[in-house]
Amino acid sequence: MHAIIRTGGKQYCVNPNEILRVGKIEMKEGSSLEINEVLMIKNGEKITSGNPFISGAVVKAEILEQKKSKSITVFKKKRRHNYRRTRGHKQQETIIKVIDILLDKKSITSKSIDTKKIKKKTDTKEIKKPSEKPKSPSASKEKKLSKPNKKVTKKE
Repeated sequence: MHAIIRTGGKQYCVNPNEILRVGKIEMKEGSSLEINEVLMIKNGEKITSGNPFISGAVVKAEILEQKKSKSITVFKKKRRHNYRRTRGHKQQETIIKVIDILLDKKSITSKSIDTKKIKKKTDTKEIKKPSEKPKSPSASKEKKLSKPNKKVTKKE
């Protein structure tokens, strides 16, 4: 079961208990977050899509950390003009943990566990073959009769 959400102008495919990086969200660490922009929800074989968003669908998340991303290098060059510029940049990002996916104020995670069919191992019987002795590598090779090596000599 997963959902596709939109935040910060980008779309993310999220599952419950998943940690992901999104663009900067102006909230404090440890606070809870509800994302209403849910584009699609897939629950087993059932797919619910919105136009553009699903009404009543909410993804609950918790903000774990506010930080800067890894540094990227922006390098500009014009050949044969001795023009080179190097700049660096770190993007602000928020680390969030998806807690639950709700559809009409009901959690989908509990439903998906109930609908799964669990097969018991007792239903299928395995037929066991009688055990054979493992052959050692030397025993598996048949001894061949050795022929004496004959050297071919050329007569002049």
